[in-house]
Amino acid sequence: MQLIETVAGVKYQVAAWKAAGLTIGLVPTMGSLHEGHESLMDAARAACDKVVVSVFVNPLQFGPDEDYDNYPRDIERDSAICEAHGVDVVFHPTPEEMYGPNYNTYVVMETLTDALCGASRPGHFRGVCTVVNKLFNIAQPDKAFFGQKDAQQLAIIKRMVADLNMNLQVVGCPIVREEDGLAKSSRNTYLSAEERQAALVLSRAIFAGEQAVRAGERNADALKRLMGDIIAAEPLARVDYIEVVDGATMQPVETLGSSVLTAMAVCIGSTRLIDNFIYEEGE
Repeated sequence: MQLIETVAGVKYQVAAWKAAGLTIGLVPTMGSLHEGHESLMDAARAACDKVVVSVFVNPLQFGPDEDYDNYPRDIERDSAICEAHGVDVVFHPTPEEMYGPNYNTYVVMETLTDALCGASRPGHFRGVCTVVNKLFNIAQPDKAFFGQKDAQQLAIIKRMVADLNMNLQVVGCPIVREEDGLAKSSRNTYLSAEERQAALVLSRAIFAGEQAVRAGERNADALKRLMGDIIAAEPLARVDYIEVVDGATMQPVETLGSSVLTAMAVCIGSTRLIDNFIYEEGE
């Protein structure tokens, strides 16, 4: 496995693979890898000849009061995990390598980025779209793999690829959870023991919402109330949002139908966590 820190180095290796007729899978990450990331690597390994994992904490997607400086970083640990899962290249650039002097080009999407995390974190998806677009151009993947936990991000990236006629497939992979139900997240490491226990309120609300939908509930407001009441019962939890939206447009719906995303962001202490489930009509 190679650890490459420069754009030119990755492009050189990718050109050699392309010349040999090999397919490339890309797994974009910000490091602090966990089993959710590992599932993406395994999916890429199964589908492609070569696998590139980017490990880059992207400053553009953090707001001024967010946790960029404190975001966990351990490239030695992350590299060992990547090697254990058959990754061929870890791309680990510096911010200066990705955004050189006088950098002035950004990718901005409208509508899909206005709701959910986009409403709570202004500018976040501008940073996501910009860095993912750059990673696609650098690694030239045939397929790129993203987790369903970041459902809005996944929808936005799929739309960007379609709108800009990019020649790759975006693959969404299922949420990976701890044994007790908490969705895997790099930010889980921020939680104290008490907060870690309190964080289970997210998955309890998600599972209750899913059960209600399976039982026939189709009213979005009723679903949000049910889940909100569960969150409200936990003193350490503060709701950022609980929303039921169209899975393609991210716009609110009144009644579940077709493809619908039910998503939440909840602060446990100072740590903001997200979770979701998707309802497909006819399932």
